[in-house]
Amino acid sequence: MESAAPEDIAVDGQEVRILAFGDSLFAGYNLAEHEGYPERLERALRENGINARVVDAGVSGDTSAAGRQRLGFVLDAQGEKPDLVMLELGGNDMLRGIQPADTRANFEAMLQELQTREIPVLLMGMRSPPNYGPEYQQAFDGMYGELAREYGVELVPFWLESIYQSPELFQSDRIHPTAAGIDALVADTIDDVRGALPEG
Repeated sequence: MESAAPEDIAVDGQEVRILAFGDSLFAGYNLAEHEGYPERLERALRENGINARVVDAGVSGDTSAAGRQRLGFVLDAQGEKPDLVMLELGGNDMLRGIQPADTRANFEAMLQELQTREIPVLLMGMRSPPNYGPEYQQAFDGMYGELAREYGVELVPFWLESIYQSPELFQSDRIHPTAAGIDALVADTIDDVRGALPEG
């Protein structure tokens, strides 16, 4: 049974606009609309006195290549420039066995686009399971930290860290978090998001 969407929380101060750009982990796969990560993050930020609007730009199934193709269009459609872009992709690349060098090239293009537009970025890192072999795992897992250093962006090294060892916080596919899993992820990453927001 779906829970009802909670009432909006009124917060004073200048509005902070965050674009949550990613795949099904941001899109809230199999969850009610208000239970997805961007929606729960917005609520948590507002509960902390930050007048945040988090735009959910997650598309289920998106690879880094698909994200690269639509990033400029999504940014142009925002009306005003986001104060922060949370970039969360790579999981579908990994599931399809796409080479980390190709994934990295797509991330570089997206980070260059955001750099050109002077938009701060919080990179949401993923981790490869060991079944792809040590070379793949090393290249994939190392990519996020290397990109963050190279482009001077903030990083959450592995943003599913807090629930990774808790199967009960995942849906039956063992890939997508439950609503309780999303709440745990928000609690674990809210300080990273706050730290990545430009001071103003």
